Amino acid sequence: MFLAIDIGNSSIVTGIFENEQRTDIFRIATTPSKTSDEYAMVLHGFFQFKGYSFADVAGVVISSVVPTIMHRFRKMCRDYFQLEPVIVGPGVKTGLNIQYDNPREVGADRISNAVAALALYGAPCIVVDIGTATTFCYIDDQYRYRGGAIAPGAALAAEALTAKASKLPQVELERPESIIGKTTLASIHSGTYYGYLSMIDGMIGRIKKEQKQPNVRVIATGGLVQLYAGESEQIDFVEPELTLKGLKLIYDKNKQY
Repeated sequence: MFLAIDIGNSSIVTGIFENEQRTDIFRIATTPSKTSDEYAMVLHGFFQFKGYSFADVAGVVISSVVPTIMHRFRKMCRDYFQLEPVIVGPGVKTGLNIQYDNPREVGADRISNAVAALALYGAPCIVVDIGTATTFCYIDDQYRYRGGAIAPGAALAAEALTAKASKLPQVELERPESIIGKTTLASIHSGTYYGYLSMIDGMIGRIKKEQKQPNVRVIATGGLVQLYAGESEQIDFVEPELTLKGLKLIYDKNKQY
């Protein structure tokens, strides 16, 4: 068994793989104040509930966009699994030709997404990750990671709106019945849903136009992908576990036999 751990700004997603198949997923809230021991005990609770054992873990691969807690997960792997994890970053084999001005700046989640998208759908492709941030990545027909765009996520924007505008209520993200809202609440729902949907489709359209690739495949993932992908006019494929699949591929490229 091996673990693929994706540490995001809002949540930590852990996938368990057995015999090359993903068998379970655990989701934990990202809490920077937690210690390595506390994270281990949370995982241990999931393991016990599902009938797994820490002793069965033969490898771990980690991607993280939260550098402040990365060392805690490395320590957790050493203390509780007695192994050194594969951490997506400089020096790790990905098979990806990164054309960023500074390749070290590319987020580990974006690298994992790109690796999985290329394996599943080939190139050229656009990968959209709809989560705390909304990111767009473009891989050209020569399998080169050319770069992309990063925007605040819909939930983050909604929180900022209600924090800065005292008369506006907090809302849960949801698809409204109408674009034209007849109440303040309905209007915020429309803006956070259809406004972001238009941004997503608009950005994809602009990338296609700029790169002269009108038929490029578009793959979407992320915590909010199911909310937005169904109404999108640009998204071709939905892969909620794209990052975990990419981590699995990266692990296979780097594991020691």
